[in-house]
Amino acid sequence: MNKAKVADIMTRNPISVNSNSTLLDCAKLMIKNKVGSLLIVEGKRLIGLITERDILWAIVKKSCNDLSKIKALDISPRKIATIQPMKTIEETIKKMKKVKFSRLPVIHEGALVGMVTMKDILTFNPEFYPELEELAKIREESNKLQRIKKIQKTMVRDGICEECGKRGSLHRFNGMLVCDSCIEE
Repeated sequence: MNKAKVADIMTRNPISVNSNSTLLDCAKLMIKNKVGSLLIVEGKRLIGLITERDILWAIVKKSCNDLSKIKALDISPRKIATIQPMKTIEETIKKMKKVKFSRLPVIHEGALVGMVTMKDILTFNPEFYPELEELAKIREESNKLQRIKKIQKTMVRDGICEECGKRGSLHRFNGMLVCDSCIEE
C-alpha cells in the first residue's frame, strides 16, 4: 500500500469548463456527468474549481441574480489545494485532512493531469480509512436510538385499552391508547 501513488488511482481527464462558463452551465454539466465538482481550466492550466456547494451558496446568497449570469470563476476559491501525481495515498489523505477537502486536482509541471477524490481512495482500498467504518456504526446506533425514542414516546406504561377494555401496557395507535393484541389485529 505504501507504494500506491496518486497517479495510480486518480481520475484522468476530469470534467472541466472554461473561464466563461456560468453556474447554470456548471450545474447542468455536473448533473449530466454525475460529478460533484468541475475544474475551471484555460488550456491545461487550472484556474479554478467549482463544487455543488459553491452553486448552492450562490443560489442562497445571490438569489436575486440568475445562475446563467454568474460566472463560475467569480465564485471559485482563489487558492486551490492541489497535489502532485507521484505523492503517496497517505500523503494525499493527510493533505485532504489538513485542507479539509475531499477532492484535490492533480498538477504535474504546471498542467492539470487529473483529479483525486476520497471516493477514489476508498474504491482503491476500502479498508484504507478504517475510521469510516466506525463512523458508519456510530451513525447506525444513533439512528436506532432515535427510532427507540420515537417508539417510547408512543408507549404508555399501564392502563386500560380503549379498544378492548383490558388492562395492560398500552401504545398510542391512530390517536387511541391500545394494547399489544389490539395493535396486531
